[in-house]
Amino acid sequence: MLKKILLLTAVILAVVHFAEAQQTKKVPRVGFLSPLSPSTDSARREAFLQGLHELGYVEGKNIVIEYRYAGGKLDRLSDLAAEMVGLKPDVIVVSSSRFSAAAKQATGTIPIVANGGDLVGDGLVASLARPGGNVTGTTSIAPDLSGKRLELLKEAVPKVSRVAILWYPRPGSNDEKEVKQTEVTGREFGVKVQVLQVRDPNEFEGAFAAMKKENANALVIIQGSFTLFHRKQLVELAAKNRLPSMCETSDWTEDGCLISYGPDPKHRYYRVAFFMDKILKGAKPADLPVEQPMKFELVINLKTAKQIGLTIPQSVLYRADKVIK
Repeated sequence: MLKKILLLTAVILAVVHFAEAQQTKKVPRVGFLSPLSPSTDSARREAFLQGLHELGYVEGKNIVIEYRYAGGKLDRLSDLAAEMVGLKPDVIVVSSSRFSAAAKQATGTIPIVANGGDLVGDGLVASLARPGGNVTGTTSIAPDLSGKRLELLKEAVPKVSRVAILWYPRPGSNDEKEVKQTEVTGREFGVKVQVLQVRDPNEFEGAFAAMKKENANALVIIQGSFTLFHRKQLVELAAKNRLPSMCETSDWTEDGCLISYGPDPKHRYYRVAFFMDKILKGAKPADLPVEQPMKFELVINLKTAKQIGLTIPQSVLYRADKVIK
């Protein structure tokens, strides 16, 4: 009888201990900061969630994700970053260099996984190999690709002689480097370059009117948080004005840009999940080397080509990773 009582007591204690362990097991909380909106950032967010799923994380079950979107309003970045830090997440995932800077300013202790931008040039990490602080992640820096984009645009539309560059001005940023590199390549190809700045959607119509006045026959859009958020409106205006457009990533061509060439944004978001997983398992951001773009893609939208009355040479189509028909 005594043995039965002792055995029963042992079982009860084991069950209680297991239940307490389950109750005290912490569910990781991750912050997700985006300068875009849920709709304009959906494909990238899904790529991030796919990466988490492959690592065994299921949102709402063994991981909690707090989302904050700036909706294209860059003046909200600091407030949203501070709000996120107040939630005390285990890791903060950020999808733009400006948001990463705002998050780092808000906290020097919570690990930050940045996605995109020039992390070294913006002072977010000491170096790609040794970040040295609370920030790591992936970088989208590729100013050298700016010249390649203009070259591809010239191949796709041989008659191009005047190209407009549209960008949200950020002096000293990677965006500015891309503008300058495009200007250099333009001179090499004998293409006249017209640089136009936009800071508000109300300036879009005026910018396109200026392109028409200067007889621009093609458009290069520099990708930043602002232009990326308004990409549908910008590519629609390009098509309306029958301007062949060159953009950075497939988000743009899927929304109507004629050609895009650059790092695969979905792949970068997918990789962010692996950084987050390592940090949750004890790794320090300072010791996790920043990843540079490894997967690039050339995407051509034939629907847009038809809309603006353009025929893309077969030699260019054969080189495309994806053709939207």
